[in-house]
Amino acid sequence: MKEDFSMRNTKGVLIGLLSVVLIVTIFSFLGQAQEKIYIPVISKGFQHQFWQAVKLGTEQAAAEFGVEITFEGPESEAQVDKQIDMLQAALSKNPDAICLAALDSKAVIPLLEQAQAANIPVVGFDSGVDSDIPVATAATDNIAAAALAADKMAELIGGEGEIAVIVHDQTSRTGIDRRDGFVDRIKEAYPKIKIVDVQYGGGDHLRSTDLAKAIMMAHPNLKGFFGGNEGSAIGVLNAVIEMNMEGKIVVIGYDSGKPQMDAIRSGVMAGAVTQNPIGIGYEAVKAAYSAVKGEKLEKTIDTGFYWFDKDNIDAEHIKPLLYD
Repeated sequence: MKEDFSMRNTKGVLIGLLSVVLIVTIFSFLGQAQEKIYIPVISKGFQHQFWQAVKLGTEQAAAEFGVEITFEGPESEAQVDKQIDMLQAALSKNPDAICLAALDSKAVIPLLEQAQAANIPVVGFDSGVDSDIPVATAATDNIAAAALAADKMAELIGGEGEIAVIVHDQTSRTGIDRRDGFVDRIKEAYPKIKIVDVQYGGGDHLRSTDLAKAIMMAHPNLKGFFGGNEGSAIGVLNAVIEMNMEGKIVVIGYDSGKPQMDAIRSGVMAGAVTQNPIGIGYEAVKAAYSAVKGEKLEKTIDTGFYWFDKDNIDAEHIKPLLYD
């Protein structure tokens, strides 16, 4: 009887221990599920296919590293206040890290200081943020990319003549760097080329069309036009077509998208500089994940750029970087 009681007692203890282990395991699992890393991604836009390609890259990284992300941006790249509201809302959720492509670097500094005080790592992407607060920035070297566009422009117009520039803004890092990269390269290397005007279309193709038409009417001898992002370039294209100047004005764009790609294939646009939008999104989330894990990061993550025209638009190294 004593042995039976002892065995029953032993079994009871074992069952109790197993129950405790099971409960601890379940709660541990639930705790891990609840502690899934959350990274909101605040973009400069959402509608353009460029940002959809960036979004795809963020989703690929999120799936690979097992993190939760949200991706949002204002309808227009002129809506600085709306982006600030999005950033504020993201911070209020106490995320593990934040990815940000700032429309206006100065305007977001107070919120970034708030993130820094809360030990929330900030990773810049695309335009990034003109501040030391971000732990890393995944972006194109826009100064070098725009300088390449300037070299191509000089080559195509024979090294002399009047040209103009439309970029999206003068507040974001991309707007400033693309403008300065193009303008400075022309000034330092091509003294016979005159930049007659630089305008800012907010990345909106309709506004950029009106600006381009006004520039063309004011400067009838214009030989070339550089559009510093997708919306700017499409606006320039529209203006050239509406004013029947196809083949008379060299148009160089930035990024891709169906209108630019069609124009390049048809010869209305000479070519464009493409970024790696999927790579930008992927590297931003990857860097944010690494920052949360306490890993060392390079301050700048160069995601690359390439020139493409009708001769290489279908090349194997170019096709993956283009989007419709």
